[in-house]
Amino acid sequence: MLKITLPDGSVREVAPGTTPADIAAAIGPGLAKAAIAARVDGELRDIMRPLEADAQLALVTGRDEADALELARHDFAHILAEAVQALFPGTQITFGPSTDDGFYYDFAPKDRPFTEEDLPVIEAKMREIIAADKPLRREVWRREDLIARWQAEGETFKAEWATELPEGEELTVYWSGNEWLDMCRGPHLASTGKLDPAAFKLTRVSGAYWRGDQKNAMLSRIYGTGWLNRKQLDAHLTRLEEAGKRDHRKLGAEMDLFHLQQEAHGSVFWHPKGYLIWRELEAYMRRAIDEAGYREVKTPQVMDARQWEQSGHWGKYRENMFVIPDEVPNVEDEGPLVSEAADWMALKPMNCPAHILIFKQGIKSYRDLPLRFYENGCCHRNEPHGALHGLMRVRQFTQDDAHIFCREDQIVEEVRAFCALADRIYKDFGFTYSIKLALRPEKRFGTEEMWDKAEEELRNAVAAAGLNTPEYGWEELPGEGAFYAPKLEWHLTDAIGRTWQVGTIQSDRVLPERLDASYVGEDGERHRPVMLHRAIFGSYERFIGILIEHYAGKFPLWLAPVQAVVATIVSDADDYAQTVAEKLRAVGIRAETDVRNEKINYKVREHSLAKVPNLLVVGRREADEGTVALRELGKEGQTILSVEDVIARLAKESQAPDMQ
Repeated sequence: MLKITLPDGSVREVAPGTTPADIAAAIGPGLAKAAIAARVDGELRDIMRPLEADAQLALVTGRDEADALELARHDFAHILAEAVQALFPGTQITFGPSTDDGFYYDFAPKDRPFTEEDLPVIEAKMREIIAADKPLRREVWRREDLIARWQAEGETFKAEWATELPEGEELTVYWSGNEWLDMCRGPHLASTGKLDPAAFKLTRVSGAYWRGDQKNAMLSRIYGTGWLNRKQLDAHLTRLEEAGKRDHRKLGAEMDLFHLQQEAHGSVFWHPKGYLIWRELEAYMRRAIDEAGYREVKTPQVMDARQWEQSGHWGKYRENMFVIPDEVPNVEDEGPLVSEAADWMALKPMNCPAHILIFKQGIKSYRDLPLRFYENGCCHRNEPHGALHGLMRVRQFTQDDAHIFCREDQIVEEVRAFCALADRIYKDFGFTYSIKLALRPEKRFGTEEMWDKAEEELRNAVAAAGLNTPEYGWEELPGEGAFYAPKLEWHLTDAIGRTWQVGTIQSDRVLPERLDASYVGEDGERHRPVMLHRAIFGSYERFIGILIEHYAGKFPLWLAPVQAVVATIVSDADDYAQTVAEKLRAVGIRAETDVRNEKINYKVREHSLAKVPNLLVVGRREADEGTVALRELGKEGQTILSVEDVIARLAKESQAPDMQ
């Protein structure tokens, strides 16, 4: 008999082959109906999968929302694949994972790529499969049998993947009824009928390369969103609609801030208005880091491969680096562009090794520490084309990057001070946030003792800053640290409730060791500094993208590219409009004029769409009286003010929050 321990500590003895569903039924009919899966020794499993050994068992119900959503979305993905193959015979299946708000599946269509016009008929077929309440049944297969089946059915992608799975790995499939199967680790719900047919929607179709490699076949990816019930789906679709209105790519084009194009994949073309936002952020951050005792530096874009080998990035990160030959290209004949004898260099994907090289110039004493080096550092990372997304994921980006070189006894205070600085900055932009501690990953440099110490120091610093509380969403994330250091992460919550991981600080003893950084201690001996890697914006590109969506393009006045437009009602007021604009510009307000021969309602609508915060309307009366009619974005009506009063008002409101 197997001994199964329940969460309340009670132990049930059951025969081998008993399922969690059997145990739920033995406890009571209510639980038997509610239970949808089980955690067996912490692992999420099918409710119908037989127990094989003594175990800790926790039954999962719909109240365990995170697990329930993961199961439902996984099932929706499988049902999507089954529906597509039923409707479009000859389509090959590949992968179909769940996502943060739904699922997707990649297909190799037989005749043509799928389009959004196909989605309604696929949705209808999915609901038909759900209504059939087909059992979802797990089986373990021998590798050669599964590969043979995929090959016989023309499923070349599945056959390729099955061939490459590790030899010792158990290969499992899931049947939907007795007609359709897919290779999958699971788990799944007991049957398709456990899903709410009104709780999903297919949202879009895109192209995707097999295994994310642009050299491979192009597939059709169908996305969907999936939930536990119709109420959750409707709430999500409302959020999506609001997010669509705030999409930084759409607003960036409408507001003439930036653009992207294929001639520079993953790099941003900043227009004058967009770069004004950048410059304001850069000036704001410089004031903050100057006040906090940082010294700004600038380091090279290209560094020798040997430097990256020594730092460890060449081995751990090379596939994400742009590598270039340190050799004049061949232009004389038909031979190779680069010879086999070429030395190699790389565009920097990060700034940290270069900052260590600055630290190593000259002898450093314990009295010199902490040293805080800051850089608006332009970096390049070789992201796959398919992963690029507007400003949010790019290949060229600029970090508000800094590295603090300090003694062991200074770590907690330096991290605490950084926490306070980040708190002030995020609140200046109107964000709330949660803070997480990402712990050691499976593949890492350094000793266990080193990691123990680094993780504990970050815990102590957050406690000293008063941030390790439920109010700040304090949480520890096993396995999510960098290969050289644990890190604190700041997850911002925007105006519509989405979260963005932005700021970070990492406590690193590995790179100073690998790159031989040292200082002379009070004892006259050489010691290794600890290196704190930190950023608050993360990257200017992504942070601006987040701000565009957070504010829906309606930037606070200090960040608005155009802070005021003086618009005329009649041409007789053109000269007066120019005079008012010049007075605004004289006190530092970014002002433009609109003296076009258009109706004022047209001008008001156009500048509202462009998210101009203040429209100063002038006509003959205003010119005669030295006044303006002030219309503020998002507010009804207008206020009549003297030119002096409106200038004083806007001059005060246009100051950055740290200068008010």
